[in-house]
Amino acid sequence: MTEENWDLQICCMGAGYVGGPTMAVIAKMCHKIRVCVVDLNQKQIDAWNSETLPIYEPGLREVVSDRVGKNLFFSTNIDEEIQRADIIFISVNTPTKTQGIGAGRAANIKNCELCARKIADVSTSDKIVVEKSTVPVRTAEAVTRVLNVNDKGLKFQVLSNPEFLAEGTAISDLTKPDRVLIGGQQSPEGLKAAQTLVSVYANWVARENILTTNLWSSELSKLVANAFLAQRVSSINSISALCEATGADVGEISRAVGMDARIGKRFLQPSVGFGGSCFQKDILNLVYLCETYGLDECASYWNQVIAMNDYQKKRFSEKMVEKMFNTVTGKKIAMLGFAFKADTGDVRETPAEFILRDLLEEDAIIHVYDPEVKREDMWVELNYTCGVNHTTNPKLEASVVTSTDVYDACDGAHAIAVLTEWDEFKTLDFERIYKSMSKPAFIFDGRNIIDAAKLRTIGFEVHSIGKPDPTHFHDL
Repeated sequence: MTEENWDLQICCMGAGYVGGPTMAVIAKMCHKIRVCVVDLNQKQIDAWNSETLPIYEPGLREVVSDRVGKNLFFSTNIDEEIQRADIIFISVNTPTKTQGIGAGRAANIKNCELCARKIADVSTSDKIVVEKSTVPVRTAEAVTRVLNVNDKGLKFQVLSNPEFLAEGTAISDLTKPDRVLIGGQQSPEGLKAAQTLVSVYANWVARENILTTNLWSSELSKLVANAFLAQRVSSINSISALCEATGADVGEISRAVGMDARIGKRFLQPSVGFGGSCFQKDILNLVYLCETYGLDECASYWNQVIAMNDYQKKRFSEKMVEKMFNTVTGKKIAMLGFAFKADTGDVRETPAEFILRDLLEEDAIIHVYDPEVKREDMWVELNYTCGVNHTTNPKLEASVVTSTDVYDACDGAHAIAVLTEWDEFKTLDFERIYKSMSKPAFIFDGRNIIDAAKLRTIGFEVHSIGKPDPTHFHDL
């Protein structure tokens, strides 16, 4: 198709977890729209153009393979793609600041600003610029100012179009979204730009599911959505601790509470804690915003969601040590799962890394099995988030073994910690595993996915999140 025959041309700056899948689905659903994802990282772009994609997401490879080279492209030729685009998505990382004002809470929007400066510098025609990255409210104001100081007389309209994807179900979330949110300036030009983006999504999303708001409502909605979801996780996790202390069963409580239509059953499953790139980062950002506007009580409220998540992870580690006779020194621990959730290879802020860090401090020998996580990614994340590396821990290489076979990981282990809810862990041959382990054989289920009663009949000592310990309570 020639340049003139495309209905629209889209450029996405950033070829990561959001930009890649989002643009692939737009290309799949809109054959008359040309979509190009650009990035500075040649290795990342090469991977998108290969059979081995840089991220794992169910169904993603099929979507990319179907459209790449037709109306979906991946390139490092950033200037050219910006110039030819009608709509430019900014989909780059906005990490929590590690130093300076707001360190540990505020989002660093440096990458967004750099994208805006590049767009202003190389553009030769008017553009619609779309914030896809999760950003603090009023970031669009800064982006607009950077764009509008161009000396070429160009006009830019900035929109907010936050993503609401869950890793592991991203393709389904994109093809059948609960809602698409588009925020823009409430001026004739801003409303027209918003309608242009609406027309893209309207190719497959019902119009009543495409919400249009002002810019600031859209930007803030993403932070609030993630904060509410994380709040539910921390809420049920707080109850899981109370259940273990009293003999109540958190599963029964989740079911009873979730049947209330006002509450609903989603995100009421207890776990070792939430992880991923969004929840903690977005809540900390929300906390910082509240502090910035002098809303200290609001900041304190949301900060407690993070505090409870940290408590849950620490509680899990401490229970492992306590139940294993208050020492795991020199003991082999099989860690089943390292990704922050099933159906992804993403390890960012994964609860597993905090458990691993705590066990390393107790001089345990840890064997990790995860079907999708690469050893190199583990090291990068452990260093970035926990400061665990070969310098701070010279015994790291010998103390952490990555296994390619789950039964090898469990062979000779004193304990198993289930930390990711991969389906394959539900159907393992636990009788075989039990025979191969040191006795007593412990299982600590951080996801409540295994049949504890059945494993106890085999001989395991099982400890599950929020479940009463039958050796402690005799009136269950």
